[in-house]
Amino acid sequence: MTDGTVEGGLDEPGELEPAPGSLDLADPEDRWTVADWEHQAAAVLRKSRRLTDEDPDDRVWARLTRTTLDGIGVTPLGTRAMLDEVRTSGRPLRQGDWDVRVRVDGRDAALAHEEALADLDGGVTSLWLVGGTDLATVLDGVLLDLAPVVLDGVDPHAFLAHVGDRELHPGTNLGVPAAEATADLARTARDRGVLGFVIDATAVHDRGASDAQELAWSMAAAASYLRTLTDAGLTVGEAARLVEFRYAATDEQLATIAKLRAARRLWARVLEICEAPLDGLVMRQHVVTSSPMMSKYDPWVNLLRTTVAAFAAGVGGADSVTVLPFDTPLGRSDELARRIARNTSHLLIDEAHVAHVADPAGGSYAVEKLTDDLAAVAWRIFGELEDGADLEAAIADTVARREAQVATRKRPITGLTEFPNLAEVLPERPGEPDPVRRYGASFEALRDAPAATPVFLATLGTVAQHTARATFASNLLAAGGIAVDVAGPTKDPDELAEAYAGQPVVCLAGSDQTYLEWGEAAAERLRAAGATHVVIAGKPVDWTDDSCAMGVDALDFLTRTREKLA
Repeated sequence: MTDGTVEGGLDEPGELEPAPGSLDLADPEDRWTVADWEHQAAAVLRKSRRLTDEDPDDRVWARLTRTTLDGIGVTPLGTRAMLDEVRTSGRPLRQGDWDVRVRVDGRDAALAHEEALADLDGGVTSLWLVGGTDLATVLDGVLLDLAPVVLDGVDPHAFLAHVGDRELHPGTNLGVPAAEATADLARTARDRGVLGFVIDATAVHDRGASDAQELAWSMAAAASYLRTLTDAGLTVGEAARLVEFRYAATDEQLATIAKLRAARRLWARVLEICEAPLDGLVMRQHVVTSSPMMSKYDPWVNLLRTTVAAFAAGVGGADSVTVLPFDTPLGRSDELARRIARNTSHLLIDEAHVAHVADPAGGSYAVEKLTDDLAAVAWRIFGELEDGADLEAAIADTVARREAQVATRKRPITGLTEFPNLAEVLPERPGEPDPVRRYGASFEALRDAPAATPVFLATLGTVAQHTARATFASNLLAAGGIAVDVAGPTKDPDELAEAYAGQPVVCLAGSDQTYLEWGEAAAERLRAAGATHVVIAGKPVDWTDDSCAMGVDALDFLTRTREKLA
């Protein structure tokens, strides 16, 4: 063999080789068009009466497209046509496993030390130390050259004095807020070979900011940070290498993936405008599962929320991921909750192999389009902030719109606004709970002070006739901390009245036909027996005082009902 061929070998059958891009592996019956999908989707929507027979099939796009709090339409299906004018950038650059970072509350030094060592022994790879002054106790036994420590509210000078000449992991971060950056701190961090500053966008996320507002705030903070340090004599590149960005990951999977991709794109654009050499200037992202998305009630559901959020963070390319324990809203997490939190990342990395694929979401039409849309909106808001716009007013508007969605249960919170369990016993945890106002805070307030008097659930007819609306009404009332006394199967107003025990509020639950046949008579009979407020589960009628049905402002309805019970 002299020229790369094997003597005596067979000639390559070149005539059998297909032209590039011509290989078609689909059978004719497996070929589907967008019109085919529209037809099938429209058939489903017509069955649920969300489309009429007269509506064209392509109306499904309008019916199924969801609009985010940033005004971005998320379509039900990603198609190649979406990317015709989209610039793809912001792809993850992380190679291999992400850094599993745990949050450690350093105020109780002995307990923090115990938790930190247990987490490190359990596979955590870095510590996020929040507060505290007794560093000698907290960090005793921590190998600082192997496990990065990220400070938050800890004196960086005290930390450096404590470590002395010991080698520090390059991922160590002095944790100084970017707004407090100084040239001296920057040079100190650079000389020690560590990071110095944090742009913590979770601060605005926790106040209720949307994804685009969170991104825009981080870019405004980054621009201010770069101005401060370059005015002090550092180059843009030197300043950029010393900062880490912190973002929140929610259980809205696609939005979180797109947000992290959009963040890298925005940062690259900022550096480009600053005429910084982009080689080696990689955005470092520390992503934390969202605090506001969690729920105090049925906290076990938080396990599902944080798992989805951690998955999205990993797929989105986060360098470090912190999974908050499921019992965070209740107080200081116990050992089991912390173990589950850190193991969430281990399962995603070692069992699901999420970190072993470079850019798993790359090429997804939906993700690429959402990334582009989110980056464009965030860049516009960033420009407005640079011109002096009031972000707090914009966040307040976002909070109000989200609250309205939660109140009408268009943004359901499982275990709180949906499928609540009034009989649950919450795990007890020491210490103060997370002070962040959660998305379901208004409903949590109702659950914190349950109504003393139950509602009489006046079930009309057989179980088959009343169960759908009875279940709906029971869950709705439970979301407001209101228990129900159920009548059970009944055949007429007299039998219903026999089950009545004098509750001031009654809620009728039955089929439309039963309402027509004896619903009004049942209401009159219950009023005569002492009921002062009659509610109907279904469309409003003129012979009841109130009604509840799908789409009702649940918070307003529950508040009115509790007032009548009182």
